[in-house]
Amino acid sequence: MARRPNNSSEDRAKSKKIGALRGLFPFLKPYRGLLVASLLALIFTATVSLILPVAVRRVVDGFLTGETALLDKYFVAALGIAGLLALGTALRYYLVTRLGERTVADIRKAVFDRMISMSPAFYEKIMTGEVLSRITTDTTLILSVVGSSVSWFLRNLLLFGGGLVMMLLTSAKLTGLVLLLVPVVLIPILGLGRRLRGLARDNQDWIAQGSGKASEALLSAQAVQAFTAEGPSRAMFADVTEKSFDSAKRRMAVRAALTAIVIFIVFGGIISVLWVGVTDVRSDAMSIGELVQFVIYAGIMAGSVAALSEIWGELQRAAGATERLVELLHAEDTVSDPETPRAPAEPAKGEIEFRDVRFHYPTRPDDAALEGLSFRVAPGETVALVGPSGAGKSTVLQLLLRFYDPQSGEVLLDGVPLPAMARDAFRRNLALVPQEPVIFADTARANIRFGRPDATDAEVEAAAKAAAAHGFVSELPDGYDTYLGERGVMLSGGQKQRIAIARAILRDAPVLLLDEATSALDAESEAAVQKAVDEMSRDCTTLVVAHRLATVKKADRILVFDKGRIVAQGTHDSLVAEGGLYARLARLQFTEAMAAE
Repeated sequence: MARRPNNSSEDRAKSKKIGALRGLFPFLKPYRGLLVASLLALIFTATVSLILPVAVRRVVDGFLTGETALLDKYFVAALGIAGLLALGTALRYYLVTRLGERTVADIRKAVFDRMISMSPAFYEKIMTGEVLSRITTDTTLILSVVGSSVSWFLRNLLLFGGGLVMMLLTSAKLTGLVLLLVPVVLIPILGLGRRLRGLARDNQDWIAQGSGKASEALLSAQAVQAFTAEGPSRAMFADVTEKSFDSAKRRMAVRAALTAIVIFIVFGGIISVLWVGVTDVRSDAMSIGELVQFVIYAGIMAGSVAALSEIWGELQRAAGATERLVELLHAEDTVSDPETPRAPAEPAKGEIEFRDVRFHYPTRPDDAALEGLSFRVAPGETVALVGPSGAGKSTVLQLLLRFYDPQSGEVLLDGVPLPAMARDAFRRNLALVPQEPVIFADTARANIRFGRPDATDAEVEAAAKAAAAHGFVSELPDGYDTYLGERGVMLSGGQKQRIAIARAILRDAPVLLLDEATSALDAESEAAVQKAVDEMSRDCTTLVVAHRLATVKKADRILVFDKGRIVAQGTHDSLVAEGGLYARLARLQFTEAMAAE
């Protein structure tokens, strides 16, 4: 069953405001010159459009009176006006389209810049696919509006106002009759327009929901296929897609009804007014040229009203899209940098300290992952964190990287609390090898260099050799320049892990964090990698989350975790002799390794 998008009354009330488009102003402001030039081109083309009917009137009256010399001049003038209209329209299109593309590019960058720095806690509440939908689908809507609809809306607004003035100058009587139509037209625009705004936001919510579901399934395609879950995945996506289509149908039906009602009222009224005008021509109250001029202006005005009613729906959709993007830009993060951050210790020593830390994940507020945790790791010390699954070992690394902040207590690096420093500043002193290595859709060289972008090719290859990755990387079709595919589909699990370790080696940070870093390696590769890790550990502080005996035994100290607490600590030999949880884990998890030794 697909989850219904958030349609709370407060959320829906906000989406009904076309004023949400004001959120675009900060992105338009840097391009004031381009905006002014676009408006001037817009005013110019609208003015030329309003002058053209006057030339037509002169041509018609001149033809009827037989003033051939003057008639030729009016024809030439009309042709010149048409040329100016063509040039002005082309200039307006170029300027407005450029403004739209530039603005949307800035919005996309701003949203991505904001989202890439959000903590994992933020992504516990929103699907990544939905964020991507907002960056792509919603910005496409805004591009349509800024690069076309707003310009078209303003142009038709100018034509409406200018046409009304020229109609008054041509015939006040007929114009008065036309103005009686305005209240009749506004009633359906205001009434159905409110309904249309809500449906537009609802439709975008379902589109984002579908993108989220598709992204989730496709990124886990192997797991879906392994468990033969293609059918349920298809059904889930189809359900969301159909709901999106149903929402779009409701929106299209309301918009079509609005367009039909407005066009019928406008053109029906103009036909009635035209009948009155023909009567005036018969009674010599106005000339045929004046009637033709009035009819053209009435047509311009009617066309602008019809266009305004249609464009209004586009603006409402864009208002909803703008609101959704502004929500991301203004999204509050539970983890943020201080206004005046302290600089990390220089040079960094790598001292780590947890002081009475209590933490629970945002999605599990009643389940403490860490409960009153306190320990200190001296510079250069290697400490292993062991314990059953869910004991809080990996959470320690999450807090040290400041992906989350504890509910109470402090985490310090070189004596400075993490919240007192800018995250990107102190994280430069940390190198992480996660349990599930991240491989980017790029070359092997670029993936390793991700650890230190300014590294030379020689340094990249040296790091790969240290991580026992040089051999298999060299055998790839293009060696280090081989494209590894999305999430490293060309590599085995162990190869991905060695790329990740090479990345950490290249980073050469004072603190090394290993989260089951050798879990996916075979015995030979593990021995080679362990040697590299041992070399790194000599010059840096190392926190190791591991079950492998080789890693744990060589640690200076072992912290035994259970239910978010440290229940024992010491060396491997002392903890085995002491008995308890570690000795039991050693018997269960290390027996095979001990036998092999």
